[in-house]
Amino acid sequence: MLIPCNTWFLTLFPETNSPVMVYGISFVLGAVAGGTLGATEVPVNQIMTGIISGTQLEPVISCIKSVGALGLGSLLGTTALITSMTSLVTGVIIAAFVALFLLRVRKSEGWVVAGLAAALATTSSGAALGAITEKLSMKFGMVSLVWALGIFTVLKLLMYTFIKFTCTEEELCGIFTELSKKEQARLLAMEVDRRQRVAIEMEQRLTASKLEKPEKEGLAAWEAQQRESEEIGRQQRKAVELESRGQQRTSRQRLLKAVDKYMEFLALSGIPMTVTAFVTTGLGIFGFGDYRFVFVVLLVLVLCMSFWLMRSRRLNFWMFMGCMGMFATFAIAVLTVHAGQEVAGMSVKMRRAGKNISKENVGIWMTHESSVQAISAGFFVSEMCQVALGATAAGPMAREAGGKVIVGASIIAVVVLMIVKVSSLMLGVGGTAGALLGAVGAAGVSMGGAAAVAVKSSSWGETIATTAGMIFGFLVFGKWDIVKIGLQVCVAYIFAMTDLY
Repeated sequence: MLIPCNTWFLTLFPETNSPVMVYGISFVLGAVAGGTLGATEVPVNQIMTGIISGTQLEPVISCIKSVGALGLGSLLGTTALITSMTSLVTGVIIAAFVALFLLRVRKSEGWVVAGLAAALATTSSGAALGAITEKLSMKFGMVSLVWALGIFTVLKLLMYTFIKFTCTEEELCGIFTELSKKEQARLLAMEVDRRQRVAIEMEQRLTASKLEKPEKEGLAAWEAQQRESEEIGRQQRKAVELESRGQQRTSRQRLLKAVDKYMEFLALSGIPMTVTAFVTTGLGIFGFGDYRFVFVVLLVLVLCMSFWLMRSRRLNFWMFMGCMGMFATFAIAVLTVHAGQEVAGMSVKMRRAGKNISKENVGIWMTHESSVQAISAGFFVSEMCQVALGATAAGPMAREAGGKVIVGASIIAVVVLMIVKVSSLMLGVGGTAGALLGAVGAAGVSMGGAAAVAVKSSSWGETIATTAGMIFGFLVFGKWDIVKIGLQVCVAYIFAMTDLY
């Protein structure tokens, strides 16, 4: 028997609850998610092209001369990843606090308001961090980002430590002491039993009253029964209120747990990458940027820190993402070096072909290509990071709410894209880049929701239809990059199934 996940959609058309229609709806939801992510490709590529061809490339070229290609790659990779993680995690934390506030005030979760708050927080924090990065690099050079990363890491640690050890659960959201679940279940069972007993007695007395005239004793008994019935109603309302408060308490506990995990992630996940950037950039500053042993030092550092984190007795989400961020940073650094090596190889071939190219021109060419590659790779890993974290946040919600999460996140992403397009002149290049990555995060939520719905489905047909819809939507609205969409779909599935709690 086919049990579709998207029952909220099928309730609108109950006569179409057939396998073909279910597969069609799964395909449409996947296409909505994939199309939303594809729609972010063009503006992100445009802003990346603007950075590469504009004055923002000058501090990058100056940095590669002072710290080397490997140092530049690790620095840009760390900055891009930490900026992306911070903006999206900030949005998730703000959404959780909004949901907690609505639970306390309105006794409802208000996911629509929380989603809008998350989109606004993600976009604004991304724009702010992007603008700060641009100002620092243009005024003080790219090396200043090393000190900015260090200060930012220390501030996050201090904030997390203060909240962790000074704020209790009651201070955060005003949770009051309630009955345990077993006690609630016992009271509800007693109320149900009493209601059944009273209902039987009332039926018997009503039957007796039809056969004989009511006497004074019968009237007194009837009045007593009325009072008992009112008391039962009061007890029933109390039981319902207890159950509702228990559900609200469970929701608050889940939200608080999510806040704690994401704040831990925000404070600690960037430390491995920051250490990597400090070591490689420091070696470059002291004149060892072009030495081959720096590559060996970077590789050993990444492997040792990853081994130490992954061997931890309690493997937390921030450790996993920190290791992935380190390897992504290492990959960006290697690609930056490789771009320069490719230019060197091409120059040798051109000289053999009879073309006279001076060493100075070759050096300028190598520096330019390495800088372009570092920026391109930084944007690529930032997009992947946004999709991954968005899918992680969407997974638990989509398993409960289904397609509502997909459609809602897609609408929010489109709205963010429109707002960024209108305000791009005011935000500047760096702010626009950060805000656009926030839109990619919202699209990642939609992708993660679609992946979670596909995994939860009881039929392989739904899973295949959803995946096909993702690919189709991306190819229609985005670039025809099969490798990239394949990676993003895989990332969405992997992180949508990740249990953060």
